[in-house]
Amino acid sequence: MTRVFRTVAGLGCWRQSLDSIGFVPTMGALHRGHRSLIERALAENRTVIVSIFVNPLQFAPGEDFDRYPRNWAADLALCEELGVSAVFAPDRSEVLPSFKIVPPPEMVKGLCAPFRPGHFEGVCTIVMQLLQIVRPDRVYLGQKDGQQVAILEKLIGDFHLPVELVRCPTLREESGLAYSSRNRYLSPGEYQMAGAIYQALVLAKTEFQKGERCSAKLVGVVENFLQTVPEIKIEYIECVHFQTLTPLEIIMDGTVAMVAIAGYVGNTRLIDNLILQNRRPILAIDGPAGAGKSTVAKRVAAKLGLLYLDTGAMYRGITWAVLEAQIALDDWGAIVELASSLRVSLTPDARVFVNDHNVTDLIRQHHITESVSKVAAIPQVREIMLREQRSLGKGGGVVMEGRDIGTNVFPDAEVKIFLTASALERAKRRQQDLKERQLEVPSLESIQKSIQERDYRDMNRPVAPLRQAEDAILLNTDGLTIEEVVDRIVAYCNARFS
Repeated sequence: MTRVFRTVAGLGCWRQSLDSIGFVPTMGALHRGHRSLIERALAENRTVIVSIFVNPLQFAPGEDFDRYPRNWAADLALCEELGVSAVFAPDRSEVLPSFKIVPPPEMVKGLCAPFRPGHFEGVCTIVMQLLQIVRPDRVYLGQKDGQQVAILEKLIGDFHLPVELVRCPTLREESGLAYSSRNRYLSPGEYQMAGAIYQALVLAKTEFQKGERCSAKLVGVVENFLQTVPEIKIEYIECVHFQTLTPLEIIMDGTVAMVAIAGYVGNTRLIDNLILQNRRPILAIDGPAGAGKSTVAKRVAAKLGLLYLDTGAMYRGITWAVLEAQIALDDWGAIVELASSLRVSLTPDARVFVNDHNVTDLIRQHHITESVSKVAAIPQVREIMLREQRSLGKGGGVVMEGRDIGTNVFPDAEVKIFLTASALERAKRRQQDLKERQLEVPSLESIQKSIQERDYRDMNRPVAPLRQAEDAILLNTDGLTIEEVVDRIVAYCNARFS
């Protein structure tokens, strides 16, 4: 049953003993786009809270605050249907603060900001207030509101809030029109015309994929197409960096750009955007411990001519340093202090260095394997490694493997594989690996038990739990040789990239 809270005190009392909390802030009038955010949150968290609050601070005088769609009964029914843990629907007096948060000035120079003065100040004030109230582990926002997402991502970092912002892809209607509560304002004729906005963006993306890198020309493609639909009154079309919102003249290799548009169809203001990025493909291989990810990833990378990056080894490197320093695994503060000072690097030939010390073989010892999931589960450690992993792979052309590469580190990876095997099969492989390395070899039963315990910890940790991404290919390797697994992945990638 979905709980409903109207007060900060009530919600705070209820969530006090909860962890793994996903949060979806909304203004109600929930549609399929909201549904996709909620479903993503439900898949990645034990507890999901949805807020429903029509924020008066983000509406300028003369905008549609009074007629903004509200449908409490349907919204609550949807939350009940999906299994949302709680809905927070406060009165103004509960959440309107006596202060306002000013967004970064450089991020409100363009796009929607000049046309909606005060809008992002209102958005930031209330969303940051809600984050302080709900205190989630993750907040889920749709990429349709690209400027808003980028600003909030920056503020969360600037305020050092312990919350991960999860960008979710824009969900679209059959016409390509992005789902929005304001779509309800459109007449049938206007609804048909509105699909041209997405069609114009797709044309720009097509030109980008053909090799066009000049932003002005890409914007011109959108403008020229929409001139054939004079009923759409364009407010702006811009091409900016998707994170910093800095205007781009040329989209350089490795840069992620956003071509964004706002315009009126009748009296309804609509926004949309598409992401443009030019990089070699990223192959993300996720899966439980002992599934053979490292071995498979190395061979796949070699066959595809891509760089192999063993990101799981980065966590092992930190774990080795923690144990070498004789820090207790429950002393999170000391672990994070140490991790912040370490330089963990990977080489193209798969060697691992911690502060210039080669630990490639040391990190494969059994006591490291048994401890690494406890270190990796610390939110601040993961945040440190997340930045490093994204930096390593941002230019593409890499095969990366770990527990959350496809779900959290690179959710936009071109190919995602979820590699798995039974616990018994993984225990046998682990035992053989230890024998070949001439290391201490525990019994098969103890290794299997250790693997099962680690699976449980990995799947239930509050930060980046082990999950198969929705768009990942499941590959169970029981009964398959390494060569067979590698050949299947390579064949799929070749077909995908051809």
